[in-house]
Amino acid sequence: MRKHYRTEGLAEADLAATPFEEFTRWFAQTVRSGLPEPNAMVVSTADAAGRPSSRTVLMKSYDDRGFVFYTNYDSRKGRDLAANPYVSLLFPWHPLARQVVVTGVAERTGRDETAAYFRTRPHGSQLGAWASPQSTVIGSREELDQLYVDLADRYPPGEQVPVPPQWGGFRVIPETVEFWQGRENRLHDRLRYVRVTGGEGDQGWRVERLCP
Repeated sequence: MRKHYRTEGLAEADLAATPFEEFTRWFAQTVRSGLPEPNAMVVSTADAAGRPSSRTVLMKSYDDRGFVFYTNYDSRKGRDLAANPYVSLLFPWHPLARQVVVTGVAERTGRDETAAYFRTRPHGSQLGAWASPQSTVIGSREELDQLYVDLADRYPPGEQVPVPPQWGGFRVIPETVEFWQGRENRLHDRLRYVRVTGGEGDQGWRVERLCP
């Protein structure tokens, strides 16, 4: 089960000055391609003992500070990040023969930022954030559905749903951002931005090419 990639290459001279600018280019192209849920990304974490886990979540925003997603802080990934803040993000844009891989450190977003985003969610999604004790064992689907029904009775449409205290955002502050472009004969292009730090803090980014 192999596919031979025949796309154009990725050259250092074509890259933007920062990974965020380059990501903006790629993300816009992915959106224009019609790929479903282009903001879907695989989030990989590890607990305090180093045991890894991965799951797909939706990136909700990004800027030159990092990439943001939201979750229940009591979920497995929330507990992992509380014990070990190092995280990897993977955007798997396979139909375009592209991937973006981010490694960095996750920190919680402020409550004001979390609340502002929560208010933009559909009413049902707001209730769902309360109804689901994410990553915990539950007896049945019916039990989960009943939790939702009880909340829907408490907060009918038009009633403001408060932000759950155990729910909020993580911002992944990147240390590296790799842009992967599939090429013929498995000689793919892999260009990685690496954050440069020094005595005066953040010194910008350098780009390095990785063997495929």
